[in-house]
Amino acid sequence: MTDDRKKLAELRAEVRSWLAQNVPADWRSEMTGTRTEDFVSFQRKWMKTLVDAGYATAHWPEGWHGGGRSLDEQLVIVEEMVRAGAPRLILYFISLYHTAMTLAEWGTEEQKARHLPAILHGEIWCQGFSEPNAGSDLASLKTRAHRDGDHYVVNGQKIWSTLGQHADYCLLLVRTDATGPKQAGITFLLMDMKSPGVECRPIRQITGDEEFAEIFLTDVRIPVANRIGEENQGWRVAQTTLSSERGVTIFELAERLSWSRWRLLEAISDGNGAVVDDQLRREAVDVFIKIEALRALVRAMMSDMMAGKDIGGAASIVKQLYAQVLREFTALGLRADPAAPLLAPFTLGGGHETGNWSFDYMNSFMWTIAGGTNEIQRNIIAERVLGMPREKSA
Repeated sequence: MTDDRKKLAELRAEVRSWLAQNVPADWRSEMTGTRTEDFVSFQRKWMKTLVDAGYATAHWPEGWHGGGRSLDEQLVIVEEMVRAGAPRLILYFISLYHTAMTLAEWGTEEQKARHLPAILHGEIWCQGFSEPNAGSDLASLKTRAHRDGDHYVVNGQKIWSTLGQHADYCLLLVRTDATGPKQAGITFLLMDMKSPGVECRPIRQITGDEEFAEIFLTDVRIPVANRIGEENQGWRVAQTTLSSERGVTIFELAERLSWSRWRLLEAISDGNGAVVDDQLRREAVDVFIKIEALRALVRAMMSDMMAGKDIGGAASIVKQLYAQVLREFTALGLRADPAAPLLAPFTLGGGHETGNWSFDYMNSFMWTIAGGTNEIQRNIIAERVLGMPREKSA
């Protein structure tokens, strides 16, 4: 065994042992139908537990607690988290990935010193990118900001901000110049959610969850010191933020979907573990093959990332396939148990992890939109993978 493989094996054993002692017992049942306040409290405690162990920030740069891990080491940690059925840090996803990676690449030393330690101590972030008429076409955003001395004064509206009602800060894209190309007039700001003029309203979904929020901004004053990068260069900064969803995060989602197969088998089998419905068996095998194909594509993309290769449209292919397979997976579970009522859901999250097929199926539709709609992903695949020309506007 090479030194690298031995090191990874030791890390795997270490993480597996730690998880056996620290994953909260019966956390799924306790979080099913719980109050939002209890969910937030649970997430805060789990975040602190993972941060203290150094497992929440394995992807952070070297020098930060838990940071500096190789990609192989990060994957080992994720694999063991999935294997142990550990809770996802839903409340801190934006904080740990989008915010941390954006600050690491673009933030000033003062901004890093202010916010990265605060995240480790529980500071919650949300993202203010999408708008009612600028979701898929993000560069068309209309939220305006004008310079007033040492502040920007912001007016506008954001929507689909994940868990924005619980956030302390927001990654905010605003328009500071409307005279040139739409990508060229965007500025990236860090906004205190407690600033005067900020109103955050939760959005009730079909599942009963309030996983998203809309944010209304009326003459909100944001210090120029809270700008990331230069004025009108926010589009470049935003690409770093958006790219943080690739790699380890989609790897975890694919692995969690794979480990959830036992729930589907349980749903379609009789009391003795046999699948007696031939059609359900055939469709289950088809979905399971697609899950394995998804995992293979993700791992191939990760290998290319580790080799420093440009992954191009691979991330779009993976995201598109994940949304498709998740829909088919949960739809099959719902067909197997069509009388299942929409019981109290797994608060703020899920997708395929609750075992409540009605809830999981409805929640799966979110993945055709989140992180870039299926239509946008198809355009990227057509242009960057297939080399098809961009359609000319009339």
